[in-house]
Amino acid sequence: MPYAPLAVFLVLYLFASLAWSMSQIVGAAYLVTSLTCFVAYAMDKSAARASTWRTPEATLLLLGLIGGWPGAVLAQQWLRHKTSKPSFQWKFQVTVVLNLGMFAWLAYRFGQPGSA
Repeated sequence: MPYAPLAVFLVLYLFASLAWSMSQIVGAAYLVTSLTCFVAYAMDKSAARASTWRTPEATLLLLGLIGGWPGAVLAQQWLRHKTSKPSFQWKFQVTVVLNLGMFAWLAYRFGQPGSA
């Protein structure tokens, strides 16, 4: 079930791309923020193991909110980081829902039907 939001996003993204003339810049932005977020999670995991300065949770959540959440989902699963902390997980899930909602709204609002 942890990959379900990724599947939902993929369907939304493909629909918006095919139904409307959505710029490829949107996909590139999600890719860049996702990679950035994945690296931030990896660095935080490494810092946790080394007991050194950690990335604040608010930073990880903000990176996810602005579009990096797909990378965060992958980092959480592949690196097993932040998966067993309920107080973080519910906040993270809220950021995913907010981002998906904003993506869908913006795609609908600025999409141009029939110009794919």
